[in-house]
Amino acid sequence: MHALDWGMVIGYFGLMVGIGWWSHRRVKTDKDFFIAGGRMPWWLAGISHHMSGYSAVLFVAYAGVAYSQGVTVYFWGFASIGVGVAIGAWLFAARWNQLRAKFGVASPLEFLARRFNIPTQQALAWSGASLKVFDVASKWFAVSILLESFAGVPILVGILVTGGVTLLYCTAGGLWADALTDFGQFVIQGLAGIVMIWAVLSSFGGISGLWTMWDRLPAGHLSPVTEDYTTVFLLVYVLVKTLEYNGGMWNLAQRYMASPDNHAARRGALLSSALYLIWPLVLMFPMFAAPLFVPGLEDPTTSYAAMTEKLLPAGMVGLVLAGMFSHTMAMVASDANAISAVITRDMLPVLWRKAREFGETQRLRAGRIATFSFIALSMLVATQADSLGGVLSIVVSWVAALMGPISVPLLLGMLPWFRRCGSRAALVSWAGGLITYAVLYYGVDASQTATVATPILVSLALFIGLGAVASERTDEIDEMLDVLDRAAKEKAPAVAR
Repeated sequence: MHALDWGMVIGYFGLMVGIGWWSHRRVKTDKDFFIAGGRMPWWLAGISHHMSGYSAVLFVAYAGVAYSQGVTVYFWGFASIGVGVAIGAWLFAARWNQLRAKFGVASPLEFLARRFNIPTQQALAWSGASLKVFDVASKWFAVSILLESFAGVPILVGILVTGGVTLLYCTAGGLWADALTDFGQFVIQGLAGIVMIWAVLSSFGGISGLWTMWDRLPAGHLSPVTEDYTTVFLLVYVLVKTLEYNGGMWNLAQRYMASPDNHAARRGALLSSALYLIWPLVLMFPMFAAPLFVPGLEDPTTSYAAMTEKLLPAGMVGLVLAGMFSHTMAMVASDANAISAVITRDMLPVLWRKAREFGETQRLRAGRIATFSFIALSMLVATQADSLGGVLSIVVSWVAALMGPISVPLLLGMLPWFRRCGSRAALVSWAGGLITYAVLYYGVDASQTATVATPILVSLALFIGLGAVASERTDEIDEMLDVLDRAAKEKAPAVAR
């Protein structure tokens, strides 16, 4: 890379650290650190929700799918999220917000101890936190591949640099730093995306390339589904993403909890949904065009990096690379904050009696230590990502398949239709989904569609079925769900529309 490109990247890193240090002054308590004290504006919560949902995996693994199979990756990778978050704006956003406002919840799993019991809470906490270590590790690995492709920086150095910068600002400023850097990253990513699509369209002779390019692509590249990514896979992905992006992926629940009220939480969700449906098309248009610019690549995951270096002048390459960093750092900072909330408020008090007596200052310190430790551990695992199957295997086969069984009790446990489902249904559905995944992935080598679809369907069947035949309904559960249900049905005042 040119010196101008390096200057752009270094300036970006410096800006992120500066925002983190500024946010540090706004954090006085653990609730400020974990849920921004419930004071985050709806538009910032919406942008942060969006930016926290995808990473440099888009420019590596997903770019590889776009290069080899075409537009299918948009439909299952992002349109599914847009639809799922829109559903969540109606079903889940206000409920998460009211858990904070009415019940003092500051961790996505904190209400599970009351809704089910502590063993259920701990089972989901430990399994979800462990899965997130590998998920985040795949993000570090993906962004380090990009840095290696652009500048020849060794993968280990790339992991240390990007992870180290994220560790600094996330540990210092908590969710405020996370959300504010998300906004800055959104702007940078937007500039980078526009620069890249402008370069592609210029090569096509102008704006007409938006509609003349498609006939030149390889056969099958315009199909929403393919042999690998079937219609069933797409439909199950909508289900998985509805659960994952409305609280199953704990960090995104925090955006709803951080909003001032349930109406703001819902508006933030709708903004994020719209961004997921529209903005990935801008980012992915160059990926769809890649076979026309860099044909015959042995490794399709390098296609976006190869196009960038071919089409952009010095300085602009650094801007696009900073935009790629922004995705990863936004998601990882968000994950780290959510995991530290779960560790500090849900896991540590069970493991260590003294932690139950912590005051606000001690919980804040514990949260920062947990954030630091989680990011450091994920960086260590990232150095072994190749031996774990690579980026796409971790993100699709591991996370998509395992997040469902972890999400089912968490999300469905909020809804009044499942008030008969208690701790037995939660634990059996969770365990059944994980066992199903292990059998399919490691035992019978099932197809990708079966591996992703079956665990969540098994979990759903077990959770709903056990609730139907062996009710664990209690007055306390009814009272909690009724409060959440009233909040979800409450109409927004005219001034908020």
